[in-house]
Amino acid sequence: MSNLSLKYIISGGPGSGKSTLINGLKEQGYYCSEEVSRKMIIQEKTKGSFCLPWMDVSCFSAKVLQEMIISWNNAPADQLTFFDRGIPDIMAYLDVAQIKSTEIYDEALKQHPYHNQVFILPPWEKIYVNDHERWQTYEEAIIINEAIRNTYQSYGFELIDVPKNSVTGRIAFILDFI
Repeated sequence: MSNLSLKYIISGGPGSGKSTLINGLKEQGYYCSEEVSRKMIIQEKTKGSFCLPWMDVSCFSAKVLQEMIISWNNAPADQLTFFDRGIPDIMAYLDVAQIKSTEIYDEALKQHPYHNQVFILPPWEKIYVNDHERWQTYEEAIIINEAIRNTYQSYGFELIDVPKNSVTGRIAFILDFI
């Protein structure tokens, strides 16, 4: 297995269960990279910054990109890694905000590649919850999910739709593909 084939993305719109799934994989001993955006929102709010996705999405996206690159670089080269979102997610969020992503994002993706199969979690109203870092409505989450799907497909990724299921069921589904 090449190093590239060891870096898998788990993506989908807000509130689809990605973080819960990542935590479940982590509990089973897999190396996982937590969602960068959530961490950045908390940090920026704590600083009183306006570099937040609902205030300055371009600024926020640039910071998230840098953190995602660090996360990618910190992943063990010889160990299966699951990322809670990847660089194309940033481009999808920019697209939803009607901001064209610059070539910096394309270049970052070329320099920090992931496995071609991306696991996509669908919008799931039953588990969707707003909190201090997730401000979108469920309807907006559906729109973001579609933008995420379109962005990954435009970059040639193969989308694997993860069914709505228990965390254990979702983990088993993913591991069957690997």
